[in-house]
Amino acid sequence: MDMDATLDRAAEQCAGRGAQLTPLRRQVLRLVLNAEHPVGAYALLDKLRDERGVAAPPTVYRALDFLMEQGLIHKLERLNAFLPCVEAGHAHAGHDHQHQFLICKKCGTTTELTDHAVSHALEAAAARAGFKPTRMTVEVEGLCARCAA
Repeated sequence: MDMDATLDRAAEQCAGRGAQLTPLRRQVLRLVLNAEHPVGAYALLDKLRDERGVAAPPTVYRALDFLMEQGLIHKLERLNAFLPCVEAGHAHAGHDHQHQFLICKKCGTTTELTDHAVSHALEAAAARAGFKPTRMTVEVEGLCARCAA
């Protein structure tokens, strides 16, 4: 992956929405993109401190909130960690696309899916219950193919 090109595309996407990918936000996005597995806010904070010298938790959380609002990253609630969005160029700011995550409980590998059949089934079930979802994230924990073998 060409990191500079990826970050430049993210900056263009933000600018197209009237938002700015500041140097700090760009740095946090780079750290999330470079992580092998979903990464927690405090691990990001430690990496930022290594690179910048000074960084406070609110700084990281504001950057993460911005990146989520722009559809560039996701938060896995189960792990309280962040990972890049595989459809970053397709989501609209403030409008999460519907996605599912497969999380390997052994090695930590996380796969993002966008299975519309799953989304439609959840929407239908919610409608039958008189509920209108505004955001749907499905997190499935188990074993990846490699760990299951």
